[in-house]
Amino acid sequence: MKRLLASVVKEGLILINDKVGLLIMFLMPIFLVFVITIVQDSAFRLVNENRFDILVVNKDKGAIGDSLVKMLQNSGNFNVELAPTMSREKIGTETIKRDKLISLLIPSDFSQQIKNNSASVSNMMLSQFEVTEKIDPATFKSKRAEIELFYDPVLQESFRLSLNNSLNNLVNQLETSNMVSQLYIDMGYEDIPTDIRDQMMANQTQIVAAPASVGKASFVPNSTQHNVPAWSIFAMFFMVISLGGNLVKERLTGSFVRLQTIPQAFMLTIFSKIIVYLMVAMTQLFLLFLLGIFVFPLLGLPELEAPAHVLPVIVISLLSAFAAISYALLVGTYAKTQEQANGFGAVSIIIFAAIGGIWVPNFVMPDYMQTIGMISPLHWCLEGFYSLFLKNGSWSDLQGTIIYLILFTLSCQTLTYIKLKLQNYI
Repeated sequence: MKRLLASVVKEGLILINDKVGLLIMFLMPIFLVFVITIVQDSAFRLVNENRFDILVVNKDKGAIGDSLVKMLQNSGNFNVELAPTMSREKIGTETIKRDKLISLLIPSDFSQQIKNNSASVSNMMLSQFEVTEKIDPATFKSKRAEIELFYDPVLQESFRLSLNNSLNNLVNQLETSNMVSQLYIDMGYEDIPTDIRDQMMANQTQIVAAPASVGKASFVPNSTQHNVPAWSIFAMFFMVISLGGNLVKERLTGSFVRLQTIPQAFMLTIFSKIIVYLMVAMTQLFLLFLLGIFVFPLLGLPELEAPAHVLPVIVISLLSAFAAISYALLVGTYAKTQEQANGFGAVSIIIFAAIGGIWVPNFVMPDYMQTIGMISPLHWCLEGFYSLFLKNGSWSDLQGTIIYLILFTLSCQTLTYIKLKLQNYI
């Protein structure tokens, strides 16, 4: 036990002297979590709250264009700036100059187009109901009303689709209201009765969104719940630069050969490395989780909500740590130089992160990439943490993660043992 403790202390001193390794393992993940969470939180707020700056050029000669502008202003989703006299040729340039995400051009015949279409539908309905003379539907011709949308080229497609959907909803409300109004006029009324109009507004379907959960409790998905677990895993696996590089360095400087002269000293050294870097990995997770819980709310970011049951979190954390350590030992054992260990280790972790869903969610990838991503240990670590931090999962939901991480760890350690055995180190 004393020899193991002395070896652990020695590995700790080596780690403390590795300033670059410490920066990579601690400062880099903190920086990544802060920056990416802040950026994604801003994006989430933009999409969810839909507070888009919009420039509206209303050239409509009728009243429906004004109604659309009022609906935009009253919706609470848009910050509207009006420029009724702006020419169409200048809208694109002014959109960028005025720092607007989108601009909307309502044409001069917008009201007339809506009314013509409403009249056509009304006449067709009354004809089919035999209220008026039977008319061949083929004789009804209508032209779809159009409004033009100009958007800043930097606006991503997901945001643009969100804007289109919001605008479509408002325009559809206008068209429906005008269509019903035209139907009442054709039946001899002056306009839609007030009680009918009020009932139409009251009957609009309300969509209530709630996150799915496998348990009774549920977490509201936000940038913190997604990013803290994801980048904690990335940071954990990046220990390959420090651990793998140190392993190669000790082998090249002859430390492994000297250890062979001492009974069981080599295995004690390996065990001490595992113990030290296991403490490092758990410290990384503990530190980043504390930042998410206590520091993020002070910066206006969502607070990290920890799962109610601590034991599953500890188990997945330990398995993820052992997987990261085993992979680092594997890379350090097979690399011939420290540069190879650092270069291959860093690039391989970046690739694992990319295909494993750390950077881009797996569900947006093609099917074949989702299948390939399942070989990444980071994918399974992330699945385990997401099951706990987002889905309120139970032990049964963690079976796949637990089995894969155990198999991955055993595979790495077996390959490491074979290589060391062939080199006569053990």
